[in-house]
Amino acid sequence: MSFLFSNSGASLVIMLCIRLFIVFAILPIHEYAHGYAARKLGDNTALIAGRLTLNPLAHVHPVGAVMLILFGFGWAKPVPINPRNFKNYKRDVALTAFAGPLSNFICAFAATFIYRILYNVLMIPTISNSAANAVFYALIAFQYFAIINLSLALFNLLPIYPLDGSNILAYFLPAKANAFIYKYSNYIQIGLIALIYLGILSGPLSWLIDKIFTLFNYLFFWVDFII
Repeated sequence: MSFLFSNSGASLVIMLCIRLFIVFAILPIHEYAHGYAARKLGDNTALIAGRLTLNPLAHVHPVGAVMLILFGFGWAKPVPINPRNFKNYKRDVALTAFAGPLSNFICAFAATFIYRILYNVLMIPTISNSAANAVFYALIAFQYFAIINLSLALFNLLPIYPLDGSNILAYFLPAKANAFIYKYSNYIQIGLIALIYLGILSGPLSWLIDKIFTLFNYLFFWVDFII
């Protein structure tokens, strides 16, 4: 997801807080999931490197963090893995790659559940104005949390090197195709940067994010009857 600064001072503060939240909360969960999956599949490299932790300081990439804060696009330090420790090289690399986006989907699903609860609480007629204001801001916060996680999940699932989706795609491709992609990986990265800069990905991703968030929200329809 790309966040653009506006001329509004309030908007600047909000966008800055969102980007800091991504750097210090969401990206660490994503990277931890990679390391956790790798360990479960037989590779302790992330654990030995001190990366099997939710401590954001272990995952923050200085340049990636600055880029995200200033321009809305950045990255964390990739969790190190050693595929030689896997029993099934291609399958386990793909599963480890998928763990990151999966963690984002899980976070988005949980956030949507809380969002639906808060939405119903806000509709209670007897709620006081002060309580309603607090619930409203919490509602917006959890909506942002869900949408940001969906954004990161879908973006990382794009089958473009060096995103997680490329490692998932590699599982299904023959060796020659993977060798071709690896050979031209630098050009593919330039192409990805161009797509981001030109905003070509924004439309399709925003549409898909909206549909998934709507689906998650619909799955919690039963909350309305309980509250």
